[in-house]
Amino acid sequence: MSLPQTVISGPELHSPEEPAKKLQTPPVRGTWRASGEGAPGTRHEDTWPGLGTFRRAFSRSSQRASGQAPEENLGLFQRSSRFLSRSLRRAREDGSTADQSQATAVPGVTHDPQVPSRVMDGGRRQSSTGVGREELEPEAAQGKSVADLITERQLLAAFEQLRQLEARLVAEKASHSFQEDPTGFARRAMDVCLHYDGLAAEIGAIVRETLGPGGVDAAAIGELARTVCAEEAAHPEPPADGDFLLTPRRWRQHWEDAVRQSAQERVRQAGAGAAPGAAEAEGASGLAQLLAELGGVVRSDLQEVRREVLPAYSAAGFPAGEAYLRAFHGAVAQRLQELAQDARGCEQLYVLLDWAVNVYGSPDFLGAPDLTLSTEPLPPLLAPALWARLESDYTSFLETKVMSCFDSILQLEQSRWADMEAPDVLQGLYHTPLSIDVHMLVAEHVKAAGAISAELEATTQSICARALGLFLPRFAKAFLESKAVSEPHLGANINACEELRTSLLARFPGTFEELEKPLVAATRTFQKRLLQGLQGDVQPLFRDLCTKAWLTQDVLQPLMDKVVAFAGHLEHMAPLRAQETLQELHRYVVREYLAQVLRPRERFRGEERMRSAQKMGVDAQAIGDTFQGLGSEATWLDQAIPCVADILGETYKDDILRHLETLIGSYPDIRRDHVLAILALRRLGRRRNQRLLQHAQGLLRAAAKEGGSGAAGGHVLFEEIEVPASMDLLIACI
Repeated sequence: MSLPQTVISGPELHSPEEPAKKLQTPPVRGTWRASGEGAPGTRHEDTWPGLGTFRRAFSRSSQRASGQAPEENLGLFQRSSRFLSRSLRRAREDGSTADQSQATAVPGVTHDPQVPSRVMDGGRRQSSTGVGREELEPEAAQGKSVADLITERQLLAAFEQLRQLEARLVAEKASHSFQEDPTGFARRAMDVCLHYDGLAAEIGAIVRETLGPGGVDAAAIGELARTVCAEEAAHPEPPADGDFLLTPRRWRQHWEDAVRQSAQERVRQAGAGAAPGAAEAEGASGLAQLLAELGGVVRSDLQEVRREVLPAYSAAGFPAGEAYLRAFHGAVAQRLQELAQDARGCEQLYVLLDWAVNVYGSPDFLGAPDLTLSTEPLPPLLAPALWARLESDYTSFLETKVMSCFDSILQLEQSRWADMEAPDVLQGLYHTPLSIDVHMLVAEHVKAAGAISAELEATTQSICARALGLFLPRFAKAFLESKAVSEPHLGANINACEELRTSLLARFPGTFEELEKPLVAATRTFQKRLLQGLQGDVQPLFRDLCTKAWLTQDVLQPLMDKVVAFAGHLEHMAPLRAQETLQELHRYVVREYLAQVLRPRERFRGEERMRSAQKMGVDAQAIGDTFQGLGSEATWLDQAIPCVADILGETYKDDILRHLETLIGSYPDIRRDHVLAILALRRLGRRRNQRLLQHAQGLLRAAAKEGGSGAAGGHVLFEEIEVPASMDLLIACI
């Protein structure tokens, strides 16, 4: 595996075997240089570069060497020098009662001047220089400098050397001996600072390379983990006096930041080869492809983390699974937030929501449900406010799309009507694709929304219900205005409405209850139009009733033949709606028959009246038998014609009151005008008519109190029969 490419510049630390040698320059990692332009092994005797000069030099060199994260490393070095300055200032203030001009002459601490020549004489500088060189060059493993150890990724050995030097500097500071050569002390402290920062940079480089093309370096990971743990043990907490040298380096936090940065870089690779804006230009398909690539990268990396990376960390006693999982989770969340800003249209928004919930949020996202890195719950992939906005935008687009889909369904139906295509017969029923199209439309969107969230599913149901409620009247109106109106098409539409009513209400209880009224209204519209076609055919036949020709001929049979033929279409309708239509047809026939009786074109007297009463009984039997044979359950209609016939044909006049009571009791919707019309046909005397009328009015008032509306059980028959308004005058003239 290739060595990491992160380069950090700074001064080298050497072993005591090479005290007089110039600081070495590692060939691969870059240059770890001391400050100033000259070699650190040959210092000037008269002047020393200030600490500010060191700080600027190290900052520039660190930026050149650490190309991947210059700002981050620059911050490390700036913080290091700042804390070092504070530490030196505090030590000098606490331990020195000497001349203040000498105390403020530490180069780089405050104003970054060079040390004046009068602060210390040449002899002192020479002696302190020798001591500084001894302490800057602690014993190194196998004669290697700290820079070499870092370059070779022997991080733990490098840290141990730095820790030893740090301990010496702390002891020197505690004894205030550094005041003899504050510049030398500052240089050595900065050496420690920079090498600590170099170790931190190397930790970041190892993390970034872990998931790279070079593969996992288990040895480097183990060295990293042990070094971080060793630093935490060496610096458990900040010193009470705020000493910079013993301050915790927080490498674990630095490691976590590097893991997050690595995850972000890996996530950014998904779709990196596509042109800018390509996903948006290609619509939902482009976004889906980008998310598929993103999921593949994250899945592959997390699987590699679980198989190879975590065992290397675990061997060093360093838990890493939670950090990697949360790092990738945060990187994916950030990427999704960016994609959400550019998502447009119903399809793109759904692709985004679906991927977040059903792909990334799937238990087997890593390939199997047991491939998990953490048992702790992760934060939401998208912020609640952003999620709510995406759902709101999606439902807004969805509402428009559903309305457009219903428009397309109507256009498709109209094309079928224009082609005069007869409806199919499936399982014995007239069939139109309308119900299937609506079912597929509703089920598709509701199911898709349910895969996202229960709230979105409920919202989608409401959208579909409202759109269907608006579609049904438009559909019915368009059909009735077309040239395709016929019994089979009307029956097919009635069946479609019935299928929608039963299936949608059963599948989506609660939400689609509001569709009950529009569906029933559409069904009633089609049923009414279906009956109107038959009524137009049979209405002229009713005019032959209650005539003298009717007394001798069977004029009812042609009418009943048409009724039977019409009922053949009802066999191909939904049973419930077919029964409703048949009962309505039964009621229509009985009502129109009575209307002809109460408004006769010819009046019968004596024998003819008796024969007409008998004829009415025969016709009533024929009507009842026919509808019973067709399956009508409206048996409440069977007594209407016979009751009127009994009144007209009763020879014992006192029994007329009994027949009248039966008629009013069976049909409470009968009115006074109807009773007058029946009595006029019977031609009783004025006094008897008045007595019967008064008794009938009492019965009608009692029936009105009991029934309220005057129609028992919702049955209406006489209420829709119009009689002449001048019947009272006719009675008065009798």
